[in-house]
Amino acid sequence: MNVFEDMMQHPADILAWYLEAGVDEAVGEAPLNRYALAKEAQAQRAAQAQALLKDASGEATAPVSSASSGQGASQPPSSSPPRAGLATVRPPETEVGEDALKKAVELASAAKTVDELHEALKNFDGCPLKRTATNLVFGDGSSEARVVLIGEAPGGDEDRQGRPFVGVGGQLLDKMLASIGLDRSAVFVTNTVFWRPPGNRTPHGGEIAVCLPFVERLIEIIDPAVLITVGGPATHSLLAQKGSVSRLRGRWFTYETPKMSHPIDATAIYHPDHLLGTPAHKRQAWADLLAIKAKLAEHA
Repeated sequence: MNVFEDMMQHPADILAWYLEAGVDEAVGEAPLNRYALAKEAQAQRAAQAQALLKDASGEATAPVSSASSGQGASQPPSSSPPRAGLATVRPPETEVGEDALKKAVELASAAKTVDELHEALKNFDGCPLKRTATNLVFGDGSSEARVVLIGEAPGGDEDRQGRPFVGVGGQLLDKMLASIGLDRSAVFVTNTVFWRPPGNRTPHGGEIAVCLPFVERLIEIIDPAVLITVGGPATHSLLAQKGSVSRLRGRWFTYETPKMSHPIDATAIYHPDHLLGTPAHKRQAWADLLAIKAKLAEHA
């Protein structure tokens, strides 16, 4: 009996192998024209954007072409019937409604402790990412931390374990924190979204927006001395700063919400995954860590 025949006797082993290889979506037996699906999704987004503009202005807006990609006039929709045997597959919904945003604000505001906020997120169904993720990835660390670090989104390892920054990048982050005398017990780490985006893609704006009330409330409850945004998406959404991390790192900003009694010192650092792919930036990352250590000494 060869290895393949032996594996076929254990379907669970095959599924586990696929999961480790990064396969997280099942496909059908019939081929799909994903270019056509992309155009259909673009048309849906254009129609939704047009509706939002109409609601905001109270006036009808000009039709938006779903095929306007620099090719001139829009093309009429195809009238040919779908091919037999092909299932109609639509991309996963990523838009977030106003009701979901209001519910997020309501649940987050009601939480008084980190545990209550965690429980509120378990019962929250307004983020589309929850439908495709395996686990909620809330956060890890001390609820009385002096430092809060917020990254982009959970990856595959985080999704399986339900904890943030546990993959290779997380191991590097632990070493970075240890270099200035910090560890997981002294900080709190989380992300801008609490569920893994399919295929480890960057979270969409709506997904970040609906999770933001929980992120803000988490910072308010912990009330750290220093807030560290890890990578571009977290920096842009929380610090409202434009530009790459290479331009924003090394600078200090203030973070404050209406419910906070005082602003928090905040800074941006490279994401550890970026440092793994660009080791030349580790020198700058070390300088940033020393600056964070000095800032914490000011708050001692």
